[in-house]
Amino acid sequence: MKQRDQRHLRRYRTGRGHAPAPGPKPPTVREVTSWIMTHPEHLRDESADKLRLLRERDPELDRLTGHVRKFAAMMTGRHGDRLEDWITGAEHDTLAPLASFAHHLRRDFDAVRNGLSLPHNSGAVEGSINRLKMLKRQMFGRASLDLLRKRVLLAR
Repeated sequence: MKQRDQRHLRRYRTGRGHAPAPGPKPPTVREVTSWIMTHPEHLRDESADKLRLLRERDPELDRLTGHVRKFAAMMTGRHGDRLEDWITGAEHDTLAPLASFAHHLRRDFDAVRNGLSLPHNSGAVEGSINRLKMLKRQMFGRASLDLLRKRVLLAR
């Protein structure tokens, strides 16, 4: 390479050339998902501003955020009576993955509505299953089924 070419390229390596300054880094999918899934009151101001700008630029993201927040309000407030309206709105939207999700909710409508309405949950059962799996993982390849049974019964 000629010396003149090397000098020309050196300007770009040290930042003295005509290369444009890099703009702000776009948010990752994980960040945007986190902003959408977080209750608006719990979002930091900076994140809320970034999400607001994204929603203004992308009408589909804006509609999706609205649907997600309505569904979250149903879940946290136990408003299963609003499920039919939410499913209808989601099915009539042009967002195919959301419409598919809503369609599948409709297939088991009674169970979903009850899950969103009733105070009962399977938390205690899930906790016990989690504890059993942890014990099993700790003992994998080290002991017999009899010892695992004793640990489960004595761990209560």
